[in-house]
Amino acid sequence: MSREQRGLAGTPSDVDANQRFYDRLWGDVRLRPPPRFNTWPLLAPLAAVAPHRLEIGAGMRPRLPLRGTHFVDISRPALRALGASEGLPAAGEIGALPFGDAAFDLVCAFDIVEHVRDDGRALAEIARVTRPGAPVVLSVPLYMHAWTFFDDLVGHRRRYEPETLAALLAAHGLVLERSAAYGMQPRSTFLLRLGMWWLEHHREHAMRMYDRIIMPLALRAQRPLTLAPGLPADPRVDEVVLFCRRAAR
Repeated sequence: MSREQRGLAGTPSDVDANQRFYDRLWGDVRLRPPPRFNTWPLLAPLAAVAPHRLEIGAGMRPRLPLRGTHFVDISRPALRALGASEGLPAAGEIGALPFGDAAFDLVCAFDIVEHVRDDGRALAEIARVTRPGAPVVLSVPLYMHAWTFFDDLVGHRRRYEPETLAALLAAHGLVLERSAAYGMQPRSTFLLRLGMWWLEHHREHAMRMYDRIIMPLALRAQRPLTLAPGLPADPRVDEVVLFCRRAAR
């Protein structure tokens, strides 16, 4: 599947291709509870005071509390699993969210915006459904010069340059307050290519190994998030969590 096909919003053929990809991907793995991720210390207090919450594209890796949270996704297995866990699932895309204006007190989208054809539209939709002054938490990869086979593998359309990222957010009604280094991207191209070969030729065994061995190890290796004002100055940080607020109207 090409990088063009894996955007989470775009032409009908893009959406159909993505649905097939994620239906297959999430159909063979278990839903991981949000407290297992290093985002939980940041998001749990925010969620506790946000009765109306939305997470976009969570798949089987939701970060917000399951019970009572609205989830938008294109994957049918993910939507079924989220609903069975007392979430409120809805089929949809980030570029056309099925909710009214200012509907939510907290909105999250992890590893999503960099996949879409029209990231401006995606950010505008996020801002539209968020109450003014409410938090929006996103994650995105940084630096096009850091592009690797991994970006192609997972369907990224772009990486973001720090000097333009805050302006892009602000242009769509999102004010960046803090950020933190983030991500569990594998560093070995050889291992990535080996994993892709196994996924293509021995999919059932590859997904079983990923879900039962690789994912638990990756979760244990997570580092705590350390939020600081603005964007990280360290050029070695190539993926960030962004803590924003919806600008007041």
